[in-house]
Amino acid sequence: MLVSPKSLLILVIYATINDAEITEIDDESCETLQSEVRITKDEYDEIGRLRRTCSGDVSVTKCEGFCNSQVQPSVITTTGFSKECYCCRESYLKERFVVLNQCYDADGIKLMSMDDEIMEIKIREPAECKCIKCGDLAR
Repeated sequence: MLVSPKSLLILVIYATINDAEITEIDDESCETLQSEVRITKDEYDEIGRLRRTCSGDVSVTKCEGFCNSQVQPSVITTTGFSKECYCCRESYLKERFVVLNQCYDADGIKLMSMDDEIMEIKIREPAECKCIKCGDLAR
């Protein structure tokens, strides 16, 4: 049986595309990582004037990575394609307190009194990250 060169070429391309799809399925990486960020928080008095500004470098967790998503032809959907998207994001958050230890008054002068030299604030950060269906807010 003779195979025309065009038929052979199509067969090779098809095999290559299928191999690429199989490779992508195994390449999912969503991690919870530590990151250093600078946080700045302003504090105002009861009539809305700036009382102090505090900042500090804080170690927090973040989600980083990528997840498998796919688009495939579909006769059922109106667009003609079925989309399944996943995003690397937090599966739940945890709250904790952090201390900002560089505080300045409204004129930019460093505060040294015991009551004003530090500020404790509450932050929320990822406790765990994983691939979650994009747009899905329920956790």
